[in-house]
Amino acid sequence: METKMPVLRHPTVDDGAQIHQLIEQCPPLDLNSTYLYLLQCTHFADTCLVAEIDGEVAGFVSGYIKPGASDTYFLWQVAVGQALRGQGMARKMIDAVLDRRACQGIKHLETTITPDNEASWALFKAFARDRKAGLEGETFFTTDQLGGEHSPEQLVRIGPFEAFA
Repeated sequence: METKMPVLRHPTVDDGAQIHQLIEQCPPLDLNSTYLYLLQCTHFADTCLVAEIDGEVAGFVSGYIKPGASDTYFLWQVAVGQALRGQGMARKMIDAVLDRRACQGIKHLETTITPDNEASWALFKAFARDRKAGLEGETFFTTDQLGGEHSPEQLVRIGPFEAFA
């Protein structure tokens, strides 16, 4: 069966509940409140992205321009639903966000990754390689800082890079 290509678009307030459901189905992503996803769909719509298939949210990227560092995009979460897995959709969504006017001056991408999340490490190492950019990592939040029940988060910084044409 052929998978439909999703429409990559800005999120809207009507997507909040579906995004919450998508994240719930994408371990090991941390599930946040529906309220937070509603804020991302409204206040941060220019730097977040929904992948939609037949009116359903099948992928989501959340991120923002880092305060005090207008050349840095902080990528919070990338979620790819079952219908889109294995197609390089996470990377396509990240590239689509970075190609937006709101991200015009972005030269660095930051994100956090737990040490054992092999899929995320592979994604961001490939991103750095393809953009001919450096990749650095350091401890950002320790297990203790995260309440003792979460793996430490490594801050990954990629860049500088130029936007794709």
